[in-house]
Parts: sequence; structure tokens; C-alpha cells
Amino acid sequence: MTRHVLMVEDEAAIRDMLAFTLQAAGFRVSQAADGEQAWQWLQENRPDLVLIDWMLPGLSGVELIERIRADAELRTLPLVMLTARGAESDQVQGFEAGADDYVVKPFSPRALVARLQALLRRQPADGAQPDAAEHLRVGPLDMDLAAHRLTCEGREVRLGPTEFRLMRFFMQHPERVFSRAQLLDHVWGEQVVVEERTVDVHIRRLRRALEDVACPDCIETVRGVGYRLARLD
Repeated sequence: MTRHVLMVEDEAAIRDMLAFTLQAAGFRVSQAADGEQAWQWLQENRPDLVLIDWMLPGLSGVELIERIRADAELRTLPLVMLTARGAESDQVQGFEAGADDYVVKPFSPRALVARLQALLRRQPADGAQPDAAEHLRVGPLDMDLAAHRLTCEGREVRLGPTEFRLMRFFMQHPERVFSRAQLLDHVWGEQVVVEERTVDVHIRRLRRALEDVACPDCIETVRGVGYRLARLD
């Protein structure tokens, strides 16, 4: 199935290069020159993934990501930030905003395509059935895999796609401790090059979402080891 990517980039030369690269790899590509144009496009269209430059005129890439994550219809879209800002603090800010991956310029086009493909492989295609039981239940938590929805005592927990996959993995292995490296391998994939600090950022985002439904202590830190889903009897 051809996957559809929305590319949000204000520099025409980079847009042309990326469009050529992605189309050669089999993607269908739509383009937006700024954040507001992308936002308006998303009101009527649903891509499989959005590739977003940080430094956009007007609405920045970070602000666009935050707006998408706050929208009930769009928040599960995979979002990849593409930027020249490579400092660790910038990467943390991008992940905190809701990015699922962060690619620093200059980059290898082949490596970028591989990362997009890896991210999309972790997303269910439209109409696809889950590869496990349709529901996972741990204590007050109920995860509907077909609907891509998590609830706690009936109240919806609003998660982005990476946090959803992370929570799914924890619910499949309750009370078991996993190191950051193990979580990267199982949730992000062994072939994806992501810093271990990324896990901490997504754990914080997951905890904030759980706090909104009064389940702040669901994810425990085991000092010196990693994280686990707490016992929720």
C-alpha cells in the first residue's frame, strides 16, 4: 500500500529534494510551505505521516506539532521533526512537543527514508486488524487495540502514537522492569537510532496523560534499572 506523507518545509529546494527522494521510495507526497498551510490542509486530509521542519515562517514546527497533538482527530498521526537544530535541549523540546522522531540536518536521504518506513511499520494500516487480542486490561486500564484507545475507569487517556505503543508494551508485561535500551528495542525497534534520553521524554509525556485521569503512579521508576507498569489491583 502506498503511504502518504505530508511534508512541511518552507525552502523550495529542500522540498523538491525531499519530494524526489520520497517519491522514488514509493511514497505519495503532499507539500506545505508553512505551518498554517499545513494545518488548513490537515482539516480536510489525513496523511499517514507528517514530516515537519522546525524553522517555519509564522507557526513554527514545534507549535504545529503541539496543535496536532491537541486535536482529537489528528493526535495519533506519526510526526517527524526535520531540523538543523541538533542540540540535546532542542531534541528534548521536539520530543516534549510530541514528535515521534527527530532527524537533524544534514541527513542521508536513504537514512531518512529508512526511519520513516520503520515508523510507519509500527502503525496499523487503515482497516488492519490488531495482531493480538483486541483488548488489554490491567487494573483500571483498558486498551482497545482496534480503536487505538486507552481508558482508565472509562475516562479516555489521550496519547500520541509513541506513547500508545509504549503503554501497550507495558500493559503486555505488567510489573516487569525494562531498561531504556530494552524499551528502545521493543517499542522503537532495533534498527532505529534513537538516544536513550528519548525514552525519558516519552515516559514524562505518558505520565502527564495518565495524571489527567487520576492515574499518576501507573508508571514507576526503578532507580538504576528502568521503568515498569505498577501493580494496579
